[in-house]
Amino acid sequence: MTLYPLKFKPNYKEKIWGGNSLKKVLNKTGASEKTGESWEISGIEGELSVIANGFLQDNDLQDLIEIYMGELVGERIYAQYGLEFPLLIKFIDAQDVLSIQVHPDDALAKERHNAYGKTEMWYIIDAAEKADIITGFNQKLDKAKYLEHFNKGELPQILKRESITQGDAFFMPAGRVHAIGKGTLLAEIQQTSDITYRIYDWDRKDDKGNERELHTDLAVDAIDFNMVNNAKIDYKQEVNHTTTLKRCNYFTTNILEFDQIIARDYNLLDSFVIYMCMEGKFTIDYNGEEKIELSKGETVLIPNELSDIKLTPNGKAKILEVYLEEIKEK
Repeated sequence: MTLYPLKFKPNYKEKIWGGNSLKKVLNKTGASEKTGESWEISGIEGELSVIANGFLQDNDLQDLIEIYMGELVGERIYAQYGLEFPLLIKFIDAQDVLSIQVHPDDALAKERHNAYGKTEMWYIIDAAEKADIITGFNQKLDKAKYLEHFNKGELPQILKRESITQGDAFFMPAGRVHAIGKGTLLAEIQQTSDITYRIYDWDRKDDKGNERELHTDLAVDAIDFNMVNNAKIDYKQEVNHTTTLKRCNYFTTNILEFDQIIARDYNLLDSFVIYMCMEGKFTIDYNGEEKIELSKGETVLIPNELSDIKLTPNGKAKILEVYLEEIKEK
């Protein structure tokens, strides 16, 4: 039997900073009042996503890659990653500020954890008034100056804050110190990695009076101390046209808002494609006659072998389109 667009069972993660926006805004009925994350598609060992629809229901993602290989993920991607799915796709609801953290790059993660690093990007779905995020430092630093501020308890004063609003997008390469601010609902696209070095957690405690573990020493060697003037992705969106938000070695993410039928031709891509529905509802037509519907808050994986897709909106829809593109060195 041929492959088809795959939906997965969300894996909900309760967090000290979580809330109820996944349930109220993104229609995640299984989420609680303190759900911080919904892992939509995961290849993390022990956290493998499970199929929710069709004849492959209840199989996990790694099972499918083992059976379908390049037909599912693309021949180039299967040759590079084998049975490991290369992306982790999430929705995040921060009703309180997250910890100040940093992720290692591939080299450091390989050395310390035999794992991939964690480069990621965010798309802001909703944001409270005066919501912001932390993206790196507000001044040029080196390791010695950083540690001087840190040891004096002055870390918050040297962090760069950026105001956010719905539709903003940010690229967060491995090594950049960052935090999601209070009142933020976002989509996150990242490498398959769950390695986070927590630097500072605002001195808060859990319901048992315990502070969360910090990784101060591990973080220092992972930090990029260069100042970033503006981490926000500059883009102009046109209805019924695909706009690239970010293209890097780990993923390409486009945004598409449409109110008419859109044809997508992936014949030359050699990659799976992921749709995350940000707004509205639409139908995916594939294999000529078959259809599947996607609504706000849902995610679907289009297998590599389904190269000709038609998207039909129910009124108007907005999606993120994610895949792995072969980027040739210039």
